[in-house]
Amino acid sequence: MRLASRLTAIKPSPTLALNARARALAQAGEDVVSFAAGEPDFDTPQFIKDAAVEALRTGFTKYTATAGIPELRAAISEKLRRENRLGFTPEQVLVTCGAKHALYDLFQALLNEGDEVILFSPYWVSYPEMVQLACGRPVVLETREEDGFAPDPDALRRALTPRTRAVVFNSPSNPSGAVISRDRLADLGHALHHHDCLVVTDDIYEKLLYVEGPFINVTNAAPFLAERTVVINGMSKAFAMTGWRLGYAAGPRALIAAMQTIQDQSTSNAPSMVQKAALAALQGPADVLAPMVSEYRARRDLFVEGLNRIPGLRCRLPEGAFYVLPRISGLFGRAFRGTPLTSSVQVSELLLDHYRLAAVPGLPFGAEGFLRLSFATSRANIEKGLKRLGEFVAELE
Repeated sequence: MRLASRLTAIKPSPTLALNARARALAQAGEDVVSFAAGEPDFDTPQFIKDAAVEALRTGFTKYTATAGIPELRAAISEKLRRENRLGFTPEQVLVTCGAKHALYDLFQALLNEGDEVILFSPYWVSYPEMVQLACGRPVVLETREEDGFAPDPDALRRALTPRTRAVVFNSPSNPSGAVISRDRLADLGHALHHHDCLVVTDDIYEKLLYVEGPFINVTNAAPFLAERTVVINGMSKAFAMTGWRLGYAAGPRALIAAMQTIQDQSTSNAPSMVQKAALAALQGPADVLAPMVSEYRARRDLFVEGLNRIPGLRCRLPEGAFYVLPRISGLFGRAFRGTPLTSSVQVSELLLDHYRLAAVPGLPFGAEGFLRLSFATSRANIEKGLKRLGEFVAELE
């Protein structure tokens, strides 16, 4: 069968593929420790589940407007005003089937063939693939571990061209957990001041912060960008609602309308009862997230301390999200049972094959020489996984 040529440049998600393989091994009875999935291991708070059940009980199961029910769009608008100091009206909000869906709609609505989107590496694996699916060209600017993975404003200025349509910010970051400081965000904003490209801020990890002070995105630090900023966010990470698939975008009216047109002809509305659950999440008790964040912080500290005790590994302390990104390039050139180590993909495969440890390679994130490990799992699993990783390194020649 002849398939669309656009697929030739698109790679499957390595995180989904590795997680699926780890689950298959576990279902077959293998003792697998997985650090692959970016998915909270906490249950969705009960009051959110209750709201969905009530929606089902009362028959709120029909189609809604593509953009979402009015009360949810209003609640998102209010949340952005109250928590993020951003003035988007409900008409500037689009409710989507997850934050990934919002990004997909965005690139489909924005890009023409050859248009450029600037990404900072390490980046989330789906950014470049979604840009390419929209016939755009990802332009990757590398960041440095020794700089805390903070983008360089001068490098951003040099990368801007007449074809640049958007710059994507993700802080806290997947995969590094890095948080860009207010001062650096302001400098990056000034680099964009005289270029009319769109600013995309993916704030999905905004609630998972381990540093002092409120969450700051690029538009908070550079308010003159507000009229050409689109905010991407959702319920999945903060409220442990990954399977519910509820995200949103807020941005310029013309762009949101164009994204809605894309969604009209693809998914239509996000599930009706899930919209009611999201409304409850946004209007519910603010302190429900504190125990999760406290536990993530403890797991982070345990993980980083353990990784830095393993010879040949180095790991910086992430300021947000629930990932660590240890450098493993110090192992390259050593051999595992006679085979020299040469790449993060090879190390990932060996860990799963021989130690039943699922660790995502850094290469698909633009971070060769690293592994991305999720600490959205129990402390017992973290300790077990660290032991297996240590045993793997100890076996190297």
